[in-house]
Amino acid sequence: MTPRETIAEEAGEARIVARSDVVVVGGGPAGFAAAVAARREGCSVTLVERYPYLGGLASGGMVLVLDDMHNGDETTVTGICMEMIERMAKLGLCVFPPPEERRQSAELSRKWARWGVFDFRARVKPAPIVMAAAFDPDGWKRVSNELIEEAGVGLRLHSWFSKVIVDDNRVEGVICDTKAGRQAILGDVVIDASGDLDVAAAAGAAFTEGGYIVTTVFRLGGVDTEEAEEFRFGHPEEYARIDKQARRIIGGSWDFWWLKTPLPGVVWCNCPHMTGFDALAVEDLTRADFEGRKRIASLVDFARANVPGFRNCYIVDVAPQLGVRQTRMLDGEYVVTKEDVLERVHFHDTVARGRDYYTPYRALLPKHLEGLIVAGRHYSATESAQKMSREIPPCMSMGQSAGIAAALALKTDIPLRRVEPSAICARVRAQGGDPGDRPSANAKIMEKAA
Repeated sequence: MTPRETIAEEAGEARIVARSDVVVVGGGPAGFAAAVAARREGCSVTLVERYPYLGGLASGGMVLVLDDMHNGDETTVTGICMEMIERMAKLGLCVFPPPEERRQSAELSRKWARWGVFDFRARVKPAPIVMAAAFDPDGWKRVSNELIEEAGVGLRLHSWFSKVIVDDNRVEGVICDTKAGRQAILGDVVIDASGDLDVAAAAGAAFTEGGYIVTTVFRLGGVDTEEAEEFRFGHPEEYARIDKQARRIIGGSWDFWWLKTPLPGVVWCNCPHMTGFDALAVEDLTRADFEGRKRIASLVDFARANVPGFRNCYIVDVAPQLGVRQTRMLDGEYVVTKEDVLERVHFHDTVARGRDYYTPYRALLPKHLEGLIVAGRHYSATESAQKMSREIPPCMSMGQSAGIAAALALKTDIPLRRVEPSAICARVRAQGGDPGDRPSANAKIMEKAA
């Protein structure tokens, strides 16, 4: 057989299985928020997700702390994100500090820091306790299912995005690979919430590529967290020595390699952090999964033998999704910069926000394409800016605004780029969200119109 590098594919057909006003690709936090928001505005919505659950990196990637949603004085991300938090809390599957305990205090740090609900960007010690939430991944799946059903969103799980349908620079739907063959889902507006800009890139949108750490997140059970914390505070020097060894074995982690979860005796390990992997390459993704599990096994052996409270620990699960932070990023109508984030630049078309930074509507819009808007970590930003603004709550804020923008475009029969940002913000507020159109009084605001 003659060696060859490519195979010619025959043109085929995809059966049309759904038509709706809005099609959302990606059921992670941003896509979920976009779908619910658009449906609440009266649009018919189809949400497409490749995994058998909703939540993306929040549930499948087990990124189990919602942060970057409090600026030290106020909670800045509300809306659908806060609905998720409150509903999970009612089930006993989410924990967050009450308002009176959101401040700097050694006592409060001792009580709350191991939940991960502190200001991780603070330059003071102990870091202030802020509004952030530790949650259970299956709690996220359960509550998101409830909200999707209540809203009446058409959900298609087990549907892997394969191709975008474009006619004369207008996106009209997508084709997915499924067990039942290739299926087409048509819509008047498509929201790319894939996390990797899959839809927009396939449609020909301009983008850049970045790289950052990837993580095989895992949970351990059988941990006596009280014994572990007593050792930390009662024997600080010995603790520091053992903790340093543990972090060296895992090969990269934040200051706390384990955090508490709402489940007694179960801790969350947001590690190992691994560099040098291209999260768009199958070969690298495979190597990262293998490497992560090897490091996890080594850490568990060490923890059982050396870390007080961990002698009876065991692996509960390893996240089914690799923790990917950065791949493709849209090169949109506006590209958010690191300076924009650091200087708290407030834009005339702000429609979403994070802790104390703002997202302009233009950063969700691809150039030269109609009928398509993006939401999530792949929004239009520089590599350095994205690293500072890609947490789950601000991505949900983007998603809620994108869903509402889609609804407004359809209601008034205008292109997405002609939707008034002020109208988007008004509807976000009507849905209980904070789109950032009213900048925080304590922020160093500079208007930047273009």
